[in-house]
Amino acid sequence: MSGRRINPHKLLNSKWTAIQPRERQRHFIVTRVHLPEIDTAPIKLIDLQAVLTRRTWTLDWHELLDAECWLQGWQ
Repeated sequence: MSGRRINPHKLLNSKWTAIQPRERQRHFIVTRVHLPEIDTAPIKLIDLQAVLTRRTWTLDWHELLDAECWLQGWQ
């Protein structure tokens, strides 16, 4: 993990580039932030959609903190 800080409440519509393509996809947009049922619980999951194919993956938003896997913005 890097020293990157991300506010999970500001992830919606953010753009990401995968260092290693996922199924030949590199560019993604956060299309949904899964809000917890309990208001005080932390956000855990997001939906990440590939720009070209519109295929969606659900993952823990903390994975985006790994600078060896993800770059913020489109590179």
